[in-house]
Parts: sequence; structure tokens; C-alpha cells
Amino acid sequence: MDHQNSDGKAGGEESIPEPGGPLDLGLLRTFLAVHRAGSLTTAARMLGISQPTVTAQVRTLEQQLGRQLFERLPRGVTATGVADELAGQIAGPLDALAEVTQRSRAGLEAPPEPVHLGGPAEMVAARVLPALAPLVARGLLLRVTTGLADDLLDGLHAGRFDLVLSAVRPRGRTLAAVPLMDEEFVLVAAPDWAERIGPLGCEDPGPLRDVPVVAYAEDLPILRRYWRHVFRTRLSARPAVVVADLRAVVSAVVAGAGISVVPRYLCGAELASGALVALLAPDDPPINTGYLAERAGAPARPAVTAVRERLLGAARSW
Repeated sequence: MDHQNSDGKAGGEESIPEPGGPLDLGLLRTFLAVHRAGSLTTAARMLGISQPTVTAQVRTLEQQLGRQLFERLPRGVTATGVADELAGQIAGPLDALAEVTQRSRAGLEAPPEPVHLGGPAEMVAARVLPALAPLVARGLLLRVTTGLADDLLDGLHAGRFDLVLSAVRPRGRTLAAVPLMDEEFVLVAAPDWAERIGPLGCEDPGPLRDVPVVAYAEDLPILRRYWRHVFRTRLSARPAVVVADLRAVVSAVVAGAGISVVPRYLCGAELASGALVALLAPDDPPINTGYLAERAGAPARPAVTAVRERLLGAARSW
């Protein structure tokens, strides 16, 4: 989506004017940090300078070029077409210069920086950490934050994370995402409840009407989606138990609290052991795609690349 400049022209049609003199490398370095971080505050932290200094340097560069580089948003900034073009021209040379500078610091080796990863708590516990354990054993430093998709994607955009696992596909040009895994949702109950409910078909959820419901949230987001997709009807029920952790939902259902809908990967062992029963096996079960997201154009780091490739490889068997 093209941004508008101060002349009303589409961002994709702008070009970088010839400056009156050589551009200061410090200003360009600050500009590139802001472009990559999408945030003045994050860029200041990365550069080790104050936010007012970053703001002043960006404004100076905008004045020298005679073009707006960033549009200020409630959270962070978004790049104009001129900024994208400038970043494409200078990113390679500045990164190469930074690499040479680091190599020239004889005897000074920076300590390894952890990979900062965000994702839903259940997926992190059941899939991600087991997959990354071999890398940790070989020296990877990992810092994991769990939370909701929107919050984690905001953090990724602001530069707080290197990678985020998200059930929501990020929009816009600043974040890039690839499909990681598909999770199938299953309607489950303990054997006693399954026997009391009896045979169940996709045509009529009536036998479930008076069965207690265990849910992830008060508004039953996963269950409502299942009812709409499988039963072609709207679910109207008040949950008996609400707990914001799908692993706890599984535990409650195993203990006989009622029915629920959970991802198959979280209840596979319970289904295999008979502790849970799948009440239905629809031909077209609800599926949710999870994504692995990162900032577009972020500087390459071997540790981040190793984590990304490890997760993409492991997800083939998920």
C-alpha cells in the first residue's frame, strides 16, 4: 500500500532527490535503524542514544532530502516510499561497513546476544522448546515471551522480538511471515461424559445442550468457531469453566468437568490413552494455520537464522 507524501503523490512514484552535498553517515545509520525497527524509541535503544536525538537526526535528514521519510503513528512510525527506496540503497553498504568496523576491533568480541522469541504459551511448551533444545545445548541463548498474537506482533514490530509464532497472519510490509503448522481442532470429553452424551452427528448438537463447557475465554472463541464450522449453527452457552491456558482446559476435561474443543496436538496423548474421547470425526474439521513472523529487512543474525530453520524443519512433523 503506497503512502502519500506532502505533495499528494503516491509513495511508489517518489524518487530521492539529489542532495546539495554528501549525506552524513551518522544520519543514514540512524535512519536505517528507525526504518528497520519501525520505532524511534527502539532505534534509540539499539543505537545507544536518546530518542530526541534520533528524532532530530531523522528530521535533519528529511530537511536535507526535501522529502518526508516517516509518518508518525500512535505506536511507532511507518516508512514512506522515499524511505523504502533509500533503505534499499544504503542497507548493504552500511551493513558491510559495520561488519568491517567490528572485525577491526582487535581483541574485543561482543558477547552473544540472545534470540528473543514470542508465541502462545501452549505451542511454546508443547512444540517450540522441545524443538529448540538441541540448539540450546550447543550454546544458543534464548529468551521466550508468551502472550496473545496481537500483543506479540506489536512487540515484533517495535523490535522487542526477533521471531514470533502467531495464529494471526501479520499484515503490512514491515513484517514477513511464513506458514508454520496447521492445528486441527477436536471436540473432546472424558469417557463418562462421552457415554452419557451418546452417538453424536454433525447434523444436530442437541445432545450437547446441557453438558458443561470448559473454555479458553468467556466468549468461547474456539468452541463458537467449531459449532459454526461443523454444526452450521451458533453456539449460545455460558461456560462452566474459563481458564486462559488450553493445557489446563485439557486437564479439566480429562477430570470430567465437561466438554471442550482443543487443538489435537495438545490432546493427542490423552486421546491415544483413552483419557479423552473425540466426540466427532468430521470430514472437514476446523483448521487454524500458525505463522512464523519476523521483521522484514532486519539484519541477518546466524542465531536467529538457526532458530527459524530449526522451527520450520521441525514443523514438518507437527
